[in-house]
Order: sequence, then structure tokens, then C-alpha cells
Amino acid sequence: MPLNVKTRRTRTRIAVTVLSGLLPVLLGFTILYMQAERALKHNTEQTAEEAIRQFELMLDNNAQAARELLPLAGKSCIDVNLALREQVTRRPFVRSTNLLWDDTIYCSSLFGDYQEKVTAGDYSKGEILLMKGNLITPDSALLVYRLNAGKQGAMSTLDGYHLSNVLRMIGGKTLLLLQVGPDWLTADGTFHNDALPTLPVAQTKLTSSRYAFTVEAGFPEGETWRYMRSEYPPLFSLLIFFGVISGFIGHFLQKRSSSPSHELQRALEACEFIPYFQPVVHGDSKQWSGAEVLMRWNHPKEGLVRPDMFIPFAEHSGLIVPMTRSLMRQTAALLAPHPAPFDGPFHVGINVTASHCRDLELVADCREFLAAFAPGAISLVLELTERELIEPTAITLQLFEQLHELGVMIAIDDFGTGHSSLGYLRQFNVDFLKIDQSFVAMIGVDALSRHILDTIIELSAKLDLGIVAEGVETEEQSDYLTAHGVNFLQGYLFGRPMPAAEFINALSHH
Repeated sequence: MPLNVKTRRTRTRIAVTVLSGLLPVLLGFTILYMQAERALKHNTEQTAEEAIRQFELMLDNNAQAARELLPLAGKSCIDVNLALREQVTRRPFVRSTNLLWDDTIYCSSLFGDYQEKVTAGDYSKGEILLMKGNLITPDSALLVYRLNAGKQGAMSTLDGYHLSNVLRMIGGKTLLLLQVGPDWLTADGTFHNDALPTLPVAQTKLTSSRYAFTVEAGFPEGETWRYMRSEYPPLFSLLIFFGVISGFIGHFLQKRSSSPSHELQRALEACEFIPYFQPVVHGDSKQWSGAEVLMRWNHPKEGLVRPDMFIPFAEHSGLIVPMTRSLMRQTAALLAPHPAPFDGPFHVGINVTASHCRDLELVADCREFLAAFAPGAISLVLELTERELIEPTAITLQLFEQLHELGVMIAIDDFGTGHSSLGYLRQFNVDFLKIDQSFVAMIGVDALSRHILDTIIELSAKLDLGIVAEGVETEEQSDYLTAHGVNFLQGYLFGRPMPAAEFINALSHH
């Protein structure tokens, strides 16, 4: 399991690091892409507006020529021909002029007398017409302006060269199209009469407010990315720099736990909480009678972490229950193949808290633990700690009753230091008292503490409870406790907490 957890966490860490680095880059690219689209849209709008102005200026000249010629319509072509040619000469952008009578061209500045029927419906709003060419320049587009008053009519023609020149020079990199009715013209001067194309990027379509034509501007596919590559190289470098910094920060933050409970959960999944064993000896013979199982955190980077650094967090978060379950399973797996060479059952003490007493799962955990050993080989002792108050609820009383039915014994840990020790004696059926090491340390030093110690020993005798003295470090303390009838002793004098391999090796010598 640790390898799987490590692999899974490594993959998660890599994924989070990559996402941390990619997020600012992707966000920055998105913002730049939107900015580029706005810039291109603004560009096409300005381009279309300028094209409208230029085309209107050209048509103004043609309209003015038509207005001056209109009163001459109906007169003899010989009499007015010079006036038609004069308008071509005087007016910029006017290529030719014509007079009409009853929608028929009868006089032209190019041909003189001329007969050609005009269909008014071909003209956009009866005003202008985009043509592919005429007899003189069949492949060069023309824009014809028509003015009509009754049977009188005048026309002026704008050369397609000027139109395509405006589309090409104003458009630049922009695709610019001129549409008149169903027909349209491109910057290369090509005439089209099919459907107007859709420009994929930043399309803008503007219609002249004065003449019946429309200008469409836009860019081809991929222009946004080309614009970004052209305009934003320094910003790309900055985004990549921020991405690297963000990825580094994400990687660094993952090395630190986001909360104690998160780190404890990670350590639990990685099986980093391991059992250490401290021997418990008989008071009279000083032979090993069992051991207290202590939880240690074998952190992959910090090494062994002291219990007081993580046990309170584990109790507060509720993780102490699965952590204890893991500790019991590890202990059973380590000790079961090595039965203790003693006549009586080997006592194994394990700490439990109020969190363990809120349901009956502890019964199943203890049953599983005892089943790993031969019958009668192990005597399991649950040591109640007092960091959290254990309420005497119906569930709690049922729990202790079922534990006793299994043969599990109950001890009050650090007796005499908690606010509820005497309450536990009255409310629960306990089997052992464990004298806190603070009283043991005062033997031969403080008379008051010694009197309290003597009172606890006397109380346990009157209640017919076993008693264990913790923190025995000197021969004087050992002799005093033995003389006062203390059943079991535990402390550095007899052995420090040790890892499983060392404990099992030492067990064979006792």
C-alpha cells in the first residue's frame, strides 16, 4: 500500500504542479486572445469607416456631374456632347457621362449618339449599379450613378480602378469588400455576383448613409494568432515566466501540509504511523510481563515525530480511531509469529480516547486483534486517556460491557492528573490504574506527592484493582514501589520505547 499511495500522490503532485504552471499561462493567453480580437475588431471598424468616406467622396463627384447634366436631358446630343465631356474633364473619378430620355441612353461622352435601354430595377435603390465592365473595358469593373427626374435622366461612371485602389490601399492586411445590391468587388478588382462571403475574424459590415452601397471588412482564419505573435512576444515571455513561478509555488506548497489533519490523513494512507513497544515488568521479579504499544510517526523527511506533536491533532480531527486500528493490526502482525516465552498471558496495552467510545467499532477491532493470537496468549489492556472526557452514555456502557466479555481489560491512564479519574472509577468497570510519572518522579523528593502516591496505591488495593507505575527511572523509585505492593512497573529503568524488531529480539532474552 505505501508504494501505491506514494505513486498516487506523486502523480497528483505532478498534476497539481503542471496545472499551477499552466493556469496563469492559459489565463494570460485567453486575455491576450480576447484583447487581440478587440484590436482586430477595432481595426476593421476603422477601415470600413474610412472606405465608406472614400467611396462617398468619389460618388459625390459623380452625383454632382449628374445633377449638372440632368437639365440637358432631352436636348440634341450634338448640342450637349461638349458639356458631357467637360464633366469628365473637370470632375475627378468621373470616367464617362450619359444622358437619358425615358430610361434610354441616347447620348454618351464616349460614343456621342448612342442608343441603349436602361432597366431601372437593376440599380440599387434606383441609384447605383456595379457592373463587370462595358464595351471599351469589358474586364474592368464600373460603378454607375444614375439620377432621374421624370423622363429626364443623367448618368456618370466611376472606374473600377479607383474602387479597387481604395479597397487595396485602405484595407492593407484587412480583407475589404464593396457591395452594391447583389454584386460585390474585391481589392484585386474582381467582380462577383454570387453570395457575399463570411469573413471569419473580426467581421464588420457598414452601410453608407448617403448612397446605396455596403462595405464589409474582416480577416482570414488564424489572423488572431498571427496578430498575437506579431504584437505580443514580450508578453508571451512574461506569461511563461509567471507560469514557471506559479508552478514552483504550487510544487513548494504541496511539500507543506495544508492542514494538520490533511497531513495526518496522508501519513495514515502511507502507513507512516508505526508501533513502538515499552516493556512492562512485574514489580517483584522485574521480569517482563507485557508492553505498552506507543504510536510513532515515521515521517519520510522529518524522521520520528514525537507523539505530543501529532496525537492532539489526531484526537481533535477524529483520525485517532483509524490510526489506532492501523496500530493494532500492525502490532498483531508483528507479535503473532513470535509468542512470548512466559507462563502467563502477555499483556499488551493500547491507548484509546473518547473518540473510540462513541460507537461499538472498538469491539470489532479488539476481536480482530485477539483472533490473531493463540487463545490465552495475549491479555489486551485498553488504556483510557483523559485528554477528552468520556461520557457515560448507553453506548459507552455497552461498549465496556462487550469488551469485558471478550476478556479485554480497561485501565485508566495517568491516574491522578485528569479531572475525571475518580469519575471513571465510579462510572466504569475498570481493571487497572496507571500512576502518572509525575508522582513517581517525586519519590524521595517531595513529601506531598509521595502521600498522594501512597493514597492512590491504597485506593487501588481497596478497590481490588491492578496498578502500574509509569516513568520508573531509578532503583530507589523501583524499590519504593515494590515495597508498597505495586504490581507492575514501566519506565526507562527497564527499557525505553523501541521499534518492533528490537523489541522482539529483546523479548527472546526475557
